[in-house]
Amino acid sequence: MTHDHDLVLRPTEAQTAAALNPPAGRNGGDLVVETLAGLGATTVFGLPGQHALGMFDALRRSSLSYVGLRVENNAGFAADAYGRITGEVAPLLLSTGPGALMSLAALQESAAASAPVLAIGSQVPTAGLGGGRHGYLHELRDQQASFRDVVKSVHTARTQSQIPSAIAAAWESALTAPHGPVWVEIPQDVLLAPTALPVVTAMDATPHEVVPRPELTAVAAHLLSGAARPAIIAGGGVVRSDASGKLLALAEKLNAPVVTTFGGKGAFPWEHPLSLQSWLEDRHTTDFLESADVLLVVGSGLGELSSNYHTFAPRGRVIQIEADAGKLESNHEALGIHADARLALSALLETVEEREDDTAAPSVRTVLDRVGARIAAQELTLEQQVLASVREALPDDAPSFWDMTILAYWAWSAFDARHPNTMHSAQGAGGLGYGFPAALGAAAADPTRPVLAVSGDGGAMYSIAELATARQYDLPVTWLIVDDGGYGILREYMKDTFGEATATELSRPDFVALAESFGVPAVRTTPQSLAEDLAKSLTEPGPSVVVLPAVLRMFAPTHL
Repeated sequence: MTHDHDLVLRPTEAQTAAALNPPAGRNGGDLVVETLAGLGATTVFGLPGQHALGMFDALRRSSLSYVGLRVENNAGFAADAYGRITGEVAPLLLSTGPGALMSLAALQESAAASAPVLAIGSQVPTAGLGGGRHGYLHELRDQQASFRDVVKSVHTARTQSQIPSAIAAAWESALTAPHGPVWVEIPQDVLLAPTALPVVTAMDATPHEVVPRPELTAVAAHLLSGAARPAIIAGGGVVRSDASGKLLALAEKLNAPVVTTFGGKGAFPWEHPLSLQSWLEDRHTTDFLESADVLLVVGSGLGELSSNYHTFAPRGRVIQIEADAGKLESNHEALGIHADARLALSALLETVEEREDDTAAPSVRTVLDRVGARIAAQELTLEQQVLASVREALPDDAPSFWDMTILAYWAWSAFDARHPNTMHSAQGAGGLGYGFPAALGAAAADPTRPVLAVSGDGGAMYSIAELATARQYDLPVTWLIVDDGGYGILREYMKDTFGEATATELSRPDFVALAESFGVPAVRTTPQSLAEDLAKSLTEPGPSVVVLPAVLRMFAPTHL
């Protein structure tokens, strides 16, 4: 009897001949790039370093496109965005010690936002491993230990024959829901040594599906079908699993209002009669969600921002669908369903009964009217005008990447993303400097449409060197820098808490002149001309910078 797998494993004569006669001049680095290509990678990000040169030398013998940034952390942010936009693994090539460690803040964001980044770092030569103090350049006692608490999984290759399997295992881990960053490390001598191993061909690293248990979805469907006041919180898991269509169909079948978390922006149509939009930092929304007798939470752990800073206290039954088992019931008791959002929503859609409810849409309108009245009473016309100008200038399908700045904090609640997977920010881990390098990664993924980056002047200084990257690769990214002379949101926090701010005021460059020195066209704008200047920059090819001098304020919180 012949089994299918016997046929798959039997090489052809041509494959045998090629395996027995591999090309000359290859090294361990070639095994890395060949494995990546065999797994389906087309673009890699990174920054070379002494111990990693074997990988970078091999790139010139490969079909992979390379996007090199100026700082490892920024390279990590670019890979993060590439993974979010494409849903594919984004390889990130790094060197040992300082080069590797510089990526940790970006990898923490990827972990928090479930972005599939495959970081491959070099190591000191094999003889220096094991925790001894041999004095190698970049030597750490245990480099892996620095990554274990940040990434999803850690993989090692200590010989050349281990390289393809280690990378394939990491690839599978990165793409198994919940997506996330993974770490592979390979010693310098293993990367540099000549290899006689055959060229790596197609690799199989199919991710495991996280399928809901049918008895749990049956209970969830029963609860939702019989609910008097159902509501839905849709998180980033809905976007990552491409489940927005399933969510819309379920909400309409149940007549259930939907609020999207800041990570789930665009998961539900903003102007839909059942849309509570994203006003999670508002007590009117919190009160409404607390009053639901059955609350369905999909693809969210109900963390700090999604729970109005942990003031949210649901009174009804909670059903939580989450691919990250560690987040199930971590904040609220629930019927926890460990599953990919798309698979679980599909199961519910097939089994819930249609609900007639002519009060749901009016209730949503009442909540949004109350939110609008609260904001209107705070005289925040400038802030609303600036955000509206950005929305007016940005094409509906163009992705945007927002740094940790006041305008981004506004956008989390008030910006209509219009399409799923188009608005991204660093709100997962909250590190500065995300917006511009992330936008470069998105532009590398799809250079046919413009990309917007939004930063404050403080965050912009984290990634100003990447203007050279934008120019070098001619990436269509428009960078809006809101210059308020310091760390604006920290200034507000400190004034509110202590009466005055300390260490928040910053000396900064002339951003227009600085951008132009990189060969990047730039313009200084005003709130009145922002929409026109931004739209013009977004339609022009290549990178551009728009600088808006403005001091913006946040709307008052409701959780204090």
